[in-house]
Amino acid sequence: MRVVLLALMIAMMLAMLDNMIIGTAMPTIVGELGGLEHLSWVVTAYTLATAASTPLWGKLGDMYGRKGSFMTSIVIFLIGSALSGMAQDMGQLIGFRAIQGLGAGGLMVGVMAIIGDLIPPRERGKYQGMIAGVMALSMIGGPLVGGTITDNWGWRWSFYINIPLGVIALIAISAVLHLPKKRSKARIDYPGAALLTIGITAIVLVTTWGGTEYAWTSARIMELIGIGVAALVGFVFWQTRAAEPIMPLHIFRSRNFTLMSIIGFIVGFVMFGATLFLPLYQQAVQGASATNSGLLLLPMLGAMLVTSMVAGRVTTNTGRYKIFPVAGGALMTVGLFLLSTMDTDTTRFTSGLYMAVVGLGMGCLMQITMLVAQNSVEMKDMGVASSSTTLFRTLGSSFGVAIMGALFNHRVQDVMAERATGAGAKATEQSATLTADALNALPAAVRDAYQHAVSSGTHGAFLLGSAVAVLALVAAVFVKEVPLKGAGPKAADGPADGDSPASAKAPVTEAV
Repeated sequence: MRVVLLALMIAMMLAMLDNMIIGTAMPTIVGELGGLEHLSWVVTAYTLATAASTPLWGKLGDMYGRKGSFMTSIVIFLIGSALSGMAQDMGQLIGFRAIQGLGAGGLMVGVMAIIGDLIPPRERGKYQGMIAGVMALSMIGGPLVGGTITDNWGWRWSFYINIPLGVIALIAISAVLHLPKKRSKARIDYPGAALLTIGITAIVLVTTWGGTEYAWTSARIMELIGIGVAALVGFVFWQTRAAEPIMPLHIFRSRNFTLMSIIGFIVGFVMFGATLFLPLYQQAVQGASATNSGLLLLPMLGAMLVTSMVAGRVTTNTGRYKIFPVAGGALMTVGLFLLSTMDTDTTRFTSGLYMAVVGLGMGCLMQITMLVAQNSVEMKDMGVASSSTTLFRTLGSSFGVAIMGALFNHRVQDVMAERATGAGAKATEQSATLTADALNALPAAVRDAYQHAVSSGTHGAFLLGSAVAVLALVAAVFVKEVPLKGAGPKAADGPADGDSPASAKAPVTEAV
């Protein structure tokens, strides 16, 4: 189990760390390859491919075996990494990043589903807490690792560094992980996969392009919304008729599974919005450097790391878990409201305390959502449950960045129009982010106006995040605490009210 767990942690680190590392290396990449106008597609291609492939990987694991599909996803990710490192222009890099994203979707789903296969729900919390810790460490260390690699070895090694780590994970999984081989006679639901892919692609493009590449009311955005809605409606209709649906709708009959999907969406909405706008505030208002702004996120990410591991351990020891989504929703709501009160006079210590409160809330929710979702379905749907929960969190992050970003940019531009005129307003109207050097080069009056504008923008973004987090708290209140199966006297308890724990339906597979 230790060897398998290490391999799973490496795989999750690869999937989470990649975008964090690339973000730091992007200026150097653009300087060598050119294609600045296509810069956003380097990230968007990866995100799109990851989101679109996530449900398919989960279903493939359920139908044909978890080990084979997981190892295949690692190989695809490594191929994409190697090709990305060899890219000669921006077009090639975007295409190769899409291949990487296809593999990354399988990495995240495979990690959670394999833990679901190997570990009884009662014991699963502490292991998923460790995985959440890896995610937090990746978010902390990604920018630092990316900067170090780019400065010393060159940006191509930001991709090549994945290869030795991925090979280690492949060898460990191949040698140590033993799961039953499956061979389903049913055909893959290709129409369902196509409809879902079209719907997800349209949604991600709307949230990526809306308010930046195109106006929210533009014909292109309206077309994408229409395509997305039509594809998703068609997908739901088709799932009721497919012989082996890629996302069987019966899993949503479980109240707990549906509530965890909602909470996961909100966690993604809040978490990625916070990690995007906090560094902007720290750099523009508190005068932190780009590197230091990453380190200043430590109170939030450190609290998230510790709390997720404690929540997993307590859940394992007691079999109780409802307190964590309720407490997480409350802490996240309060923490985001506190962040919305920051202004140009807020100290780093005060903002650090506010971030820690948000981190405590997210730590309570990060892996408990996956644990409860997996506990609410049968073993045969473990992969689908894992992929669906991951997908909702990914979509939540897309919506969070888009909606909070639109509000942030709108407030920045309004305040700059009020406080700065002429050249000062033009210096900042095109972008809500300025480098520390560019900010210092502005006239004192313009710089003061810009700092107030960013402060106002973060106020609006975090106030919106707090309002959305209330929905997570409300959803958590309605969670029914179905006993987790596993060691201890509670193992004899049966499922209640239609929420059937996985292990009540099928035995847990042990690693040999």
